Amino acid sequence: MSESVFPPAQNQASTLYLPAGPWTTVLECLCAHFSAISRECWLDRMARGRVLDVEGQPITPQQPYREGLCVYYFREVPNETPIPVLETILYADEHLVVADKPHFLPVTPAGEYVEQTLLRRLIRRLDNPDLVPLHRIDRHTAGLVLFSANKDSRSAYQSLFPTRQIDKRYEAIARALPEVEFPRVHKSRLVAGEPFFRMEEGAGVSNTETRIEVSERNGEFWRYALYPVTGKKHQLRVHMAALGAAICNDPFYPDVLQNVEDDYSHPLKLLAQGLRFVDPLSKQVRQFESEIILAGE
Repeated sequence: MSESVFPPAQNQASTLYLPAGPWTTVLECLCAHFSAISRECWLDRMARGRVLDVEGQPITPQQPYREGLCVYYFREVPNETPIPVLETILYADEHLVVADKPHFLPVTPAGEYVEQTLLRRLIRRLDNPDLVPLHRIDRHTAGLVLFSANKDSRSAYQSLFPTRQIDKRYEAIARALPEVEFPRVHKSRLVAGEPFFRMEEGAGVSNTETRIEVSERNGEFWRYALYPVTGKKHQLRVHMAALGAAICNDPFYPDVLQNVEDDYSHPLKLLAQGLRFVDPLSKQVRQFESEIILAGE
């Protein structure tokens, strides 16, 4: 994740680089690009300072259109449905916040979720608009998420992920695989699938790698320890489904369950359970463990 160039209070904004078109004002371009959002809604957002330029200054309805202009805007969802789960803050200092995210809660605003996200909740609880997630986990996945609390030290913590200086451990419950030898390493090439929110394994050089161990053999369903070397979208869910053991209660893999509302009594049995790394500032080993317990099937 790149460092934000606008003021801390705008760290929650979405970004749009204006596309090529015949418009004379930024407002006209926004109305055309986001056809589901009315002109009146954009005028209201501009009046409240919810549409900004690259310097963090409000964009007015009269501001001239220019192709490629960077616009920051705040997504808003009217009558957003509350998500009846509660996050836990496991650790917080001036640089780092570690949260235990429950199932079903998104990390950041997306789609129909804006205020009902881990990021927005933590910003309100800690009164810190500088909070930025250092990585993401799926909405359906529970467990540990690290946040940068200070923009001055953010890049040091961000560098841990692309350079693979952080060890991640997940736990999953899935069908028993007595015919498969464990521990094993699963490698494959993940590509965009259908529908658009899914991933799938495709031909070509692998771009994902997961080490898989069995931590508990218990009848029809086993408890697995998953160690992702890479961090692609839905990597663990796809890899387990490819082995023939889709993670229990997965609404996307191996098949998409149609028209299924969130069932809080049957969450995806996947947990971001542990994180371990050398703190880039203190040089001390930091280790965090989720307090969430995956109930067996």
